[in-house]
Amino acid sequence: MLGGFRRPAQNDQGASAEGAMIAAKSAAANLPDLLVEAKRVAATVSAGWHGRRRAGPGETFWQFRPFDFGEPARRIDWRRSARDDTLLVREREWEAAHTVLLWVDRTASMRVRSRMADVSKEQRAVVLLLALAELLGRGGERIGLADGPPPSARRDAADRIAEALAETETEGAAARPKLINVKRHADVVLIGDFLDPLGEWAETFRTLAARGTRTHLVQVLDPAEEQFPFGGRTRFVDPESGLAFLVGKAEAWRTSYQDTLAAHKAALATEARRLGSSLIVHHTDHSLAPALLALRSALAGERDGNAGA
Repeated sequence: MLGGFRRPAQNDQGASAEGAMIAAKSAAANLPDLLVEAKRVAATVSAGWHGRRRAGPGETFWQFRPFDFGEPARRIDWRRSARDDTLLVREREWEAAHTVLLWVDRTASMRVRSRMADVSKEQRAVVLLLALAELLGRGGERIGLADGPPPSARRDAADRIAEALAETETEGAAARPKLINVKRHADVVLIGDFLDPLGEWAETFRTLAARGTRTHLVQVLDPAEEQFPFGGRTRFVDPESGLAFLVGKAEAWRTSYQDTLAAHKAALATEARRLGSSLIVHHTDHSLAPALLALRSALAGERDGNAGA
């Protein structure tokens, strides 16, 4: 498990069962603050957020456009046309809500936070999920959790999802989504560190592909997991299993570790392409806005290869 390369055990909250329980309770208690942060992030990027609105059957006015000769005359808005001596057609907005299902990894490995970042991977992943839910809810999309409350089109979607997450035990959280709400042709957003061997995700990926979903993978990493800034005598602990080992010269492992991580990320990007999307990589020492905008582009169908944030 790549996640075994974490920070030294003496600084790791997950090194003991008691520490893991404290961290899990703290994560649940922080959810209201994370919701506030998510709404702030959503408000920051909302100016650049464009929904999937287009002309079609609906109740809401969309735009006026020039009349094309050959189409039925009943489509002409005569009152508006009289103002400019130009035949204009009033178009309505096509209200076609889409279903987006969300999932966030809240296992012990996501609670890692090195000295190089201000927040844990779990905190950043939850904020990203809630900010996305806030923006999609404003846009009228049907949003829900892949393994929680079923999707619905509500402007308070982020609040509802935050409540559902708060009621879910983080200690012993599932490492993979249960996909109970995933139907055909939905968009599915999976947020986690994806540091487990990809073989452990094979069944999940096969199920998503069989249901015809468009799946978006967001990999959240601590900068220490990329840079491996360890040196000298260092003890490494896997926060999931508690397995630990001691090395004499940690810096001698750096190149091999980084090569292994790069190969793992390349394989994950390949899986993302097979699932109809791209891999978005976000580091917890970076701003969240680029990752949120990259997700917006992916959900809008703008595929531009592997995105980083």
